Amino acid sequence: MSERTGIDWAAPVAGARYHGVRVPSGTLAAVTLPADPDAARNGVGGRVVLLPGLTGSKEDFALVMPLLAHAGFDSESVDLAGQYESAGAGPRGVAAAGTSPSPSYDYPLYLADVTALLEAGEPAHVVGYSFAGIVAQLVAVTRPELVRSLTLLSTPPGYGNGFRGVSWIGWASGTFGPRVAATLMLWGVRNNLNRVDADRLAFVRARLGATRRDSVDDTIALMMAIPDVRDAVAALPVPKLVAVGRHDLWPVRRHARFAASIGAELGVYGAGHSPNETAPAALTADLVRLYRAAPSSAE
Repeated sequence: MSERTGIDWAAPVAGARYHGVRVPSGTLAAVTLPADPDAARNGVGGRVVLLPGLTGSKEDFALVMPLLAHAGFDSESVDLAGQYESAGAGPRGVAAAGTSPSPSYDYPLYLADVTALLEAGEPAHVVGYSFAGIVAQLVAVTRPELVRSLTLLSTPPGYGNGFRGVSWIGWASGTFGPRVAATLMLWGVRNNLNRVDADRLAFVRARLGATRRDSVDDTIALMMAIPDVRDAVAALPVPKLVAVGRHDLWPVRRHARFAASIGAELGVYGAGHSPNETAPAALTADLVRLYRAAPSSAE
C-alpha cells in the first residue's frame, strides 16, 4: 500500500515540461523537471535520467523528480516504446541511421532508444526501474561515457529467466511462454495484487488501456532471456546502486548477491516493488548521496 493517498497520478508535475523526444523507434513521451535555481547554485547538480519499467510510465517518478530538483538535479523521464503515451513508438518506427528497424520490441530497439535519449544531453545518472534496469545495464556497458552512475531499481537480480524466484509466479516460470506470462502479469496488475490505493489503481488501469499488448508480450520474452553482463557492469568505474523494497517480487537476499556481483551498494526500503512510489524520500536520499560521490561529467 502506498504511504501517500489521494494523488492524481495523471496530473502534471509542477514546473515540469511535457514534450516528445525523437528516438530511433519513433517519438517518446517525456517529462523534464529542472533543478531548483537556489539548489543548483549550491549543490553538485547534474542530469538524472529515470527509466520506467514494463507497463510503467514517466509518472512513476512523479514523487521522486521534485525531490531531485530540490537537491539541485535536473531530471527527465520517458514512456518507453509501446508504453502509455509512447504507444506509437516501436518496431514500426524510424530506424537509426545505417540500421534496419527492429522486427519486435527487442533489446536493440530499447538500447537504441535509450542511447539516443542520453546522447541528447550531458552524461547522466541513470536509474533503470525493473525491466528498464536491464536496458540501463546494456547502455552502460556499450556507451559508458554517457553514464555517470547506475541505479538498478527493483531490477531482476541475475540473468537468464528473470522470473525465477518471483514469489507468485517463479515456481512455474519455466513451463510457459511469454504470452502466458504476460497474461498472468497483466491479470495481477489489473486485479491489484500489489495492493495499491484506489487512486493509483485507477491510473494504472487507464495506462494499461493505452499500452500496446504486443510490447508487453515481446518484453516479457526479453525478461525471460536476460543477457549476462555482470562482469562488464562490475568493471564500470562509476558508482552503482541496487535499490529494492523489503517486500519486492524477488527476495532481498537475491538482490544482495546480485549487488555484490556487480560491485554495487544495496539500498533496502520499507516498500514492495515500487520504492519510487512508496518510499520516495528514502530512495532519493540514497540517489543524491550516490550522485555526489560520482566523478564530475567534466572528468
